[in-house]
Amino acid sequence: MKAMRLHEQGQPLQMEDLPVPEPGENQVLIKVSACAVCRTDLHVCDGDLAEPKLPLIPGHEIVGHVVSCGKQVKGLHKGDRVGVPWLGLTCGDCEYCRSGRENLCDQARFTGYQIDGGYAEYTVADQHFVFPLNNNMSDVDVAPLLCAGLIGYRSFRMT
Repeated sequence: MKAMRLHEQGQPLQMEDLPVPEPGENQVLIKVSACAVCRTDLHVCDGDLAEPKLPLIPGHEIVGHVVSCGKQVKGLHKGDRVGVPWLGLTCGDCEYCRSGRENLCDQARFTGYQIDGGYAEYTVADQHFVFPLNNNMSDVDVAPLLCAGLIGYRSFRMT
């Protein structure tokens, strides 16, 4: 697959041919159809956010379709249109995770920062951080909402 990878902060991304990733037991493999560019992506690439996983495929506003599912995946199926946001993995057990505030988890990992993201033809993501999308908006139109949506939705729900 083609992917844009960051090898050193402050340097341009490099287009590379990489193997298609294999989904783990709790992951889905997604064929990326759109991935927006967020200011956070630029912070990661420029070096404003320290210690990203390197080399890294940036991008955390991903829209695509499920290609395959790991053995433990429930509720997602091949062909589903899905979105993947910034928050990519949490412990699932701390006070924040148990109260629906996973974005505050001390062990959180983030897509396009500590987990390879969507500037590639394919990506994998944990099933708990993959969201089914309807077809009301185009892939390009919905991709930027996957970043703002996390905090915005929680704020809306709290009010």
